Amino acid sequence: MHFFLYLCAFFYTITMINRTLIRIKVVQTMFGYSQNEGILPSEARKQLMRSFADTYDLYMLLLDFASALTSYADEQLQERIARSQATHTSFTPNRRFIRNRFADQLFNNQRLRRELEERHLSWEAGMPAVKAVYLSMVATDWYKQYMEQAECTYEDDKRIWRKIYTELLPGNEAVLAALEEMEIEQDHFTWVTDMDFVLSYVVKSVRKFREEEGVSQQLLEMFDSEEDLDFATSLLQNAIAHREEYDALIDAHLKNWDPERVARMDRVILLVALAEIINYPNIALQISLNEYIEIAKEYSGDKNYFFINGILDGIIRQLKREDKLPKAMVVD
Repeated sequence: MHFFLYLCAFFYTITMINRTLIRIKVVQTMFGYSQNEGILPSEARKQLMRSFADTYDLYMLLLDFASALTSYADEQLQERIARSQATHTSFTPNRRFIRNRFADQLFNNQRLRRELEERHLSWEAGMPAVKAVYLSMVATDWYKQYMEQAECTYEDDKRIWRKIYTELLPGNEAVLAALEEMEIEQDHFTWVTDMDFVLSYVVKSVRKFREEEGVSQQLLEMFDSEEDLDFATSLLQNAIAHREEYDALIDAHLKNWDPERVARMDRVILLVALAEIINYPNIALQISLNEYIEIAKEYSGDKNYFFINGILDGIIRQLKREDKLPKAMVVD
């Protein structure tokens, strides 16, 4: 499932790190933990928190793409002005894009400037991607219409940036290559895999911007509350602490399957799913099942989510028969 599609589903979420992303990060962290038996649980927890910070860094970096692209567009315009003067040819510069009020507001946003400086984030190493997006942008009909329209409002300025973030950046090979290089340079790990998901929250931020807020416009926070942070750390802790118990449950339901042949990622998804199903009675059973099936669709093998769904269904039926499923989660 393409993560950019989560935009509509989570449009009213006010934070970057929601429960869906928490589950994904716990699965990723648990996968790494299962590959290296020498890692202590405390180290796995540190890695989980680092992955959240990496994703939040990417949110800030993608917001700053507006500044990088505007600066590049300004450089191109100045070069055209210089060439026209040198050749004594007529040229009337159109400064609408480089004077975009939303981009200017974002460039001067106090919170963003502080975060970028503290986290040492910039597009300096990613300028080939900025150039590629610029060339794609100026060739679009919607850019040409924006530049040629008689009047331009603040909402028009925001609209073109929603276009850039939704149509030019997702899946852009030049941007993905730049992020991959910057990952290595800045010792990050998940920027490429997280990009489309984070872009949906960048677009949400664009929608939330108001001209009257000026440089004090609020950005999305990393977590909504301590409750979500506690859920993240306790879910990982439960998956690690009960790993042998849950492995045994899984193995008991592998009809006609050799436990050694079960893909490591499939087993990890099952482990984390059971950690949630068994230990969090306040979360509806169907919600948990749906979330981990979606994770399986994205991270497991082709159609392996059918296998994962079947195993979870069998284990849940057993837990219900043994009265070991929290009452609030028992469904007909």
